Amino acid sequence: MRCFRVFLVVGFLVGLLFCFAAYAQEAKDKEQHVVEQQKIPVAHEVAPPGVTGTAALGVYNKYIFRGYELSRNSVVVQPALSASYGGFSASFWGNIDSREHGTQNFTPDRDKQRSFNETDLTLSYTYAIDKWSLTGGWIYYNTKYADETQELFGSVAYDIFGKPTLSIYRDFDRYPGTYFNFSLSHSIKIYKEVTLDLGASAGYMWGDGNYWKTYEPSTDDRTGTKYSAFHDGMVKLGFTIPVTKKVSVVPVAQYWFPLSGKASRKFSTPGGPQSYNPNGYLGTNFVGGASVTYNF
Repeated sequence: MRCFRVFLVVGFLVGLLFCFAAYAQEAKDKEQHVVEQQKIPVAHEVAPPGVTGTAALGVYNKYIFRGYELSRNSVVVQPALSASYGGFSASFWGNIDSREHGTQNFTPDRDKQRSFNETDLTLSYTYAIDKWSLTGGWIYYNTKYADETQELFGSVAYDIFGKPTLSIYRDFDRYPGTYFNFSLSHSIKIYKEVTLDLGASAGYMWGDGNYWKTYEPSTDDRTGTKYSAFHDGMVKLGFTIPVTKKVSVVPVAQYWFPLSGKASRKFSTPGGPQSYNPNGYLGTNFVGGASVTYNF
């Protein structure tokens, strides 16, 4: 029921957002010209740019989120759809696991079965000034393998070589905490319109809710300090291969790794290994796959 209500609210907000943006653009673009010869006022309406968007479908060997291994020994299919108008954007993203297997970070909702186990909805607004790009928004995570939660986020990007971007995500719902991410990206044209895409990122997690209490060996329980650490690192290499003016194929390879001993820490106990982080320890992971994107 909660999920249904959220979808209704999101649908209403998205519709309201685009109606408001369309009205604002129409009012801005309407100009009145005077024909000098006849002295007759003529209302001239400049056509608005309209809605742009992207539809994508990705297939990968693994799903990694902020360093957490959320699938194993299966194939994941990730559909995505986004639309933008005048700086406003709304997007949908999903994850379908072909055969769920548990990991140190993931408890399946349908063990060893196919599951559409995550749907994310995002609303955002981007404001650009000179080479700066400022974005703020809201994300709703509808996850079957964990409690649903929400985040507010903001990011700052500067359009120079490497396009450095700092993003901050604040969970204000089920898992109170703040995640910081710094990323770099660069594309090189290698043949006609084909580009080589390089990227890297580093994340820091600061948990401040009781959920984030760490494992303490002396009590054999989660009575330690709240988890706060340099968390995950990622480097990636990919290609953007245009097939038509609107369709591209994007193969990619990513390597994920923990950034600190706290992120990878685990303890051997009589009952089995225990992770310092309540979400489980981070390991090294390779992600490979490709997506097909359609721009409209």
